[in-house]
Amino acid sequence: MVRGRERNGLRWIADVYDVSFTLTLSEGLSPHELLRSVGAEEPHIVPLTRSAAYELLVRDRDDHISDLDFLDWEDEAAVARLTSGGFLPDPPGTVVRAGAVPGWAYALEEFQCHTGSYLAALSRRGRAFTVHRNARGFSRVDYALEGEPVTSFEPGLPHLTNGAPAEVALLFVPRGDELGDVAFLRFLEDELGLWIPWEETEAELPAAAFS
Repeated sequence: MVRGRERNGLRWIADVYDVSFTLTLSEGLSPHELLRSVGAEEPHIVPLTRSAAYELLVRDRDDHISDLDFLDWEDEAAVARLTSGGFLPDPPGTVVRAGAVPGWAYALEEFQCHTGSYLAALSRRGRAFTVHRNARGFSRVDYALEGEPVTSFEPGLPHLTNGAPAEVALLFVPRGDELGDVAFLRFLEDELGLWIPWEETEAELPAAAFS
């Protein structure tokens, strides 16, 4: 179980989201600003726990909404909010949930990487990072600064870099004994002093659905 800022400030994400994940960090934005920056409309942002978002993602389109454990399907207002937001009736393509730590907004996605396409916009007030691991175990890091993309690379595979080398742009050199995305999460912990509380990410966070 995840415990301890010193041990696992960000690295727990790679364990808990063990199939595929995207972590996005945006300096100087609020969670709602982050979600709007990646295409969400404010009226369609709803609070969701991680388990609720997961249920919505993996349900079959033919399943009745009464099968959703988190939802009282007879609550017409709740069903209407989820429907207008694109969470129902069909499963969304992805759900982006956003929170905040001092100085930064963060977003988590369970499988996809919707936020990665918006990194330049997410860096308009400073730095922005996306760390993505796909279902095959391959990872990629993207970094933008003040509205401009700087580098995109696969940790430990410098020949697959677009833009400035990671060691030049970020002074990042992967550790040989860690997976690439885990090494980069450790780097962010050390360099930025970032810690995202696991318990917070399991609870309700502002969320937006995308096709």
